[in-house]
Amino acid sequence: MLRQVVFLKILAVLLLSISSIANAAETVTRKLTLVLVCDIYNMSANRDNRGGLARIAAVLKAEKAKGNPVIVAHAGDAISPSLMSGLDKGEHMIDLLNLMPLDIFTPGNHEFDFGPDNFRKRMSEAKFPIFAANLKGQNGEVLSGVKSHKLLEYNGFKVGLIGLTADDSATKSSPGNLQFSSSARTTARLAAKLRKQGADLIVVVAHANRRIDRELIAEKTADVLLSGDDHDLQLSYDGKRVFVEAMEDGLYVVAVDLEIKIKTSKDRRKFSWWPNFRLLDTADFKPDEIVAKKVAQYQAVLSKELDVALGKTATEMDSHNAAVRGGESAIGNMMSDAIRLATGADVALLNGGGFRGKKVYEPGSDISRRDVLKELPFGNKTFVLEVSGKQIRQALEAGFSNAEILTGRFPSVSGMTVRADVSRPVGKRVVLVKIGADKLDDTKTYKLATNDFLARGGDGYTVLKSAKIIVGATDGKLIANHVMAYIAKRKTISARIEGRVIVARSKAAE
Repeated sequence: MLRQVVFLKILAVLLLSISSIANAAETVTRKLTLVLVCDIYNMSANRDNRGGLARIAAVLKAEKAKGNPVIVAHAGDAISPSLMSGLDKGEHMIDLLNLMPLDIFTPGNHEFDFGPDNFRKRMSEAKFPIFAANLKGQNGEVLSGVKSHKLLEYNGFKVGLIGLTADDSATKSSPGNLQFSSSARTTARLAAKLRKQGADLIVVVAHANRRIDRELIAEKTADVLLSGDDHDLQLSYDGKRVFVEAMEDGLYVVAVDLEIKIKTSKDRRKFSWWPNFRLLDTADFKPDEIVAKKVAQYQAVLSKELDVALGKTATEMDSHNAAVRGGESAIGNMMSDAIRLATGADVALLNGGGFRGKKVYEPGSDISRRDVLKELPFGNKTFVLEVSGKQIRQALEAGFSNAEILTGRFPSVSGMTVRADVSRPVGKRVVLVKIGADKLDDTKTYKLATNDFLARGGDGYTVLKSAKIIVGATDGKLIANHVMAYIAKRKTISARIEGRVIVARSKAAE
């Protein structure tokens, strides 16, 4: 009897132990790596052997080879602006990106630079997944080959992936009748849908300016935001959300290693994660041989076509952003002179964001076809508009509306002098305009030479949309052709800063 009692007690203890083990929480650890590149314009590395598609490919392939789950994201801007895109409208970039292990590509605003038909053509050539949840066709239809979101399943957890194109592309580029919806509202809607489908983590890949980035973060619907567009390096984590941007041209590739913990018990499951950031300097990687070989082939084609000197410059010209977006520039004066003189217009207006060479031309330097196309990679045409003096003034107000920062809308002019005061309210900053020696007459009609982008109201120059077109898309020549002819005719140019545009911060501008 005693033995039976002892046996029953032991059995009870064993059963209790088994029950406790069955109900005990279990924790497993998983890993996921997110890799970001964005805003890649140059095929080859820079002078410090950083960037370039061959080195970028080497980094991406090395990350994929590690064996852990990896999502490789390209956050947009590929087919333009680049040197060769002026010749092939971005075909070479898609060809090269097809050699890379991309899991998601979301179009940037520059994917639309050559119009909607070219956008569709380039995207149809891509062998990698394209995501743009906030992009639709003219009638609201989903574009062929473009995804909005996807639920990815890994060992024990699920990731909701959303892609967003730049929703300000209609202002910054030339998407024609394509439609763009709000990035923030689109993310909120799709994130809720993916959560219902079991997503533990929401990852958004967006081509978005910093204002839109902040909106997406403030919505609190995404766990990770991988962004492009601002050309800077940003890494942040507030304890709940990660935000990353990876500069431009692949100088850095950013990897985020997520350490995931999944704790489960009988009736509960807890999902948590922690990010570890890695900055991958592409100068530390040997170029991928396959991509490097193809880049060399494209560079050989470029050299044959473009390495021909047109003339020399007797003065220094600087096309870095600080020069062409921060004030009057010698190179902006030269290019606006070129289109005004070629068309016989009274005045000319170009935007600083249209100059992309980021180069200093020392006195005595040769200027080649390559240099001109690198400065003007968008393939813009010269339009001539009939405008009133009032419209010129309104256009200039648009150009100075963000003059406190290095904005692409900053004006370069020819045939006029402008004084502005940025301490004044937006819309009232232009204090003096002269056309030649005479003050601007708001009621008078003038001929204005500009690029097709501004003529369509791009970069905030919406007033030009209502102007009468004298020379347009059918008859207008490439701005690059006008500039090449201008340099070749003169052999030596002497552009300089001469007081055409003076920006002040007080009433002294008057």
